[in-house]
Amino acid sequence: MSKKQNITLAILLSNLFIAFLGIGLVIPVLPTIMNELHISGSVVGYMVAAFAITQLIASPIAGKLVDNIGRKIMIVAGLFIFGLSEFLFGFGRSVEILFVSRMLGGVSAAFIMPAVTAYIADITTLAQRPKALGYMSAAISTGFIIGPGIGGFLAEYGTRVPFYAAGVLGLFAAILSFMFLKEPTRATDNEESAPSIVGSVKRVFSPLYFIPFILIFVLSFGLAAFESLFSLFVDHKFAFTPSDIAIIITGSGIVGALAQLILFDWLTKKMGEINVIRYSLILSAVLTFAMTIVNHYFAILFVTFFIFVGFDLIRPAVTSYLSKIAGNEQGFVGGMNSMFTSLGNIFGPILGGILFDVNLNYPYYFATIVLVLGVILALFWRKPKHIEL
Repeated sequence: MSKKQNITLAILLSNLFIAFLGIGLVIPVLPTIMNELHISGSVVGYMVAAFAITQLIASPIAGKLVDNIGRKIMIVAGLFIFGLSEFLFGFGRSVEILFVSRMLGGVSAAFIMPAVTAYIADITTLAQRPKALGYMSAAISTGFIIGPGIGGFLAEYGTRVPFYAAGVLGLFAAILSFMFLKEPTRATDNEESAPSIVGSVKRVFSPLYFIPFILIFVLSFGLAAFESLFSLFVDHKFAFTPSDIAIIITGSGIVGALAQLILFDWLTKKMGEINVIRYSLILSAVLTFAMTIVNHYFAILFVTFFIFVGFDLIRPAVTSYLSKIAGNEQGFVGGMNSMFTSLGNIFGPILGGILFDVNLNYPYYFATIVLVLGVILALFWRKPKHIEL
């Protein structure tokens, strides 16, 4: 990549890092907030799902807007909305306000992710793209790595302080993007025009896209069921403190990010995206089930650290695969990626929250079943013969 490409990529990755650092900041204090407001596991699930439902509704429209009005404006708008949503969550003293905050967060996610993915596709070649998307996922994971540790520290000054800090970071990232990003020249891997929104729905069911989109849903469902209730799970089952939760999430984020930086590009070149996805799904399913049977602190550390290796390799592998086959439909593919992520993020937390109130282990049993179904589906997946991957 040229120096200009590297600088632009660095700005994009920095903004993603800042945004997801902001999200990571709030993780250790969520159980405390929930206890303060006397919110049950199922309500937590619905709150996480409110984020995802809004993201689901906004994603197809956002994907089309990314192609129509540009990558930069969608990134800037999404980051501003993210900052606003975090400030609102910090100020909120009722469940209703927290729900509104999460819904705004869903809109921001629908704007940011397809725009950044399309931007990276525009400034990279097919050969460069897997590595660049691996860096993208690593930037997201690294934000989660540092975020919980800083959030646990800031929580010492007040349980709402991490949310205010996240809001400031979101606004800073928006200003950074507005000042330094320039609208890229569009990728033209083929001459096919981007479909309309109605056409987009039909394209989802095409053989080219259907299985990878379903696997995005499976990944998101498993990850959302695992992550959304993890802090409550270890709080109720093992009486973990916010600092304990911060340590575990930080450690797992480090391992996941290292896997992306060190292994992802090598693995995709060695075995291809589809095989990386298959083996990562198997690892994720096994370790999600293992979470229900471990009962020692270091065993929990081990399982949590390595479950994120599986999760963190699947997403850039699917994103890389889709970007290669998308051609001139980068915005459409980014929007659909976001939409199916939202679907998983809706049903994972809702079902997980309901099952959590019945038995602490049930969410992880169900997530394991969904991941196993994903493994079976991935075994029947074949790459298109007419496209070189």
